[in-house]
Order: sequence, then C-alpha cells, then structure tokens
Amino acid sequence: MVPLRLIRRRLRRFAQVDNHHRALLIEALGWLVLARLALIFIPFRRLARYLGTFVQPTDARTSQSSTSSHNDIRVAEEVGWAVTRAARHLPFEAVCLPQAMAARIMLKRRGVSSVLHFGAKLGQDRPIDAHAWLDAAGVQVTGYPVEKTFAEIACFV
Repeated sequence: MVPLRLIRRRLRRFAQVDNHHRALLIEALGWLVLARLALIFIPFRRLARYLGTFVQPTDARTSQSSTSSHNDIRVAEEVGWAVTRAARHLPFEAVCLPQAMAARIMLKRRGVSSVLHFGAKLGQDRPIDAHAWLDAAGVQVTGYPVEKTFAEIACFV
C-alpha cells in the first residue's frame, strides 16, 4: 500500500507541471493501460497487425530520415518523457513493450512517424530475453539504452 504522504507528494508534483505536460502525462497513462490490456487479452499475432508494417531490421526504411523537422523532434522528446514518467506511477510494471506501443500511438496521433524495434538475446534466467524500443525523428523515445547483446530481429514502421 502506498503511504498517504507519498500520494500527497506525487499529487503536489503533478500540480506543478504545466498544463501541456500534464495533458501528455494523462494521455500516456491511458495509452499505457490500454497497451497493457491489449497485451493481456489479444494474441500478439493479431495485435502485430496494428503495430505497423513489418520489415526486416536491415530494410532501408527503418533508418530515420535526417530531414525531421524541429517540431517532430520536440514532439518525440516530449512523448518519450511523458511515457517514461507515467510508466513509473502505474500500479503494474509497464515494461518496454507497453511503453513503446503507447509512445507509438501518441506519435502517430501527432503525425510523427516512428520505428518500433524488437530484439532478443539468449538469457541467463530465461531461455530468451526480449526487448522493444522506439525511435522517431532521430530521437530515442523509449527503451533506451539498448544493451549491445540484443540482436534486432524485427521492426514495425
């Protein structure tokens, strides 16, 4: 159970955030919850259709264009900030994939293209370790830094 003092401190800090960033945080919380529910109730094979177009990691379309506008860069940075901050305050652990999915939806709504990467490595504790990360407009949005031991196995553009 979260102590009342901690809740008051979080609410006080939330009230100090400007309206634009407060709205981003609320939107990020909503998308993180929906992403988590989708991952629980929808088989990934079906869910993958909504993640974008599947391409091989070596496909040239996965490289971000250097012609990203200053506005796209700012939006990508703000969305990354909101999603990573919101993920810390949920009653469940919002790991890399829900964060990447939520950020991708938020960026798409703002007209910023992004690339959702999937990677895997052989793990010590589990047979396979997986990770998802998102970049847009040359900005590392969620899931960074990516360990060098992860091999990129798929992308959605």
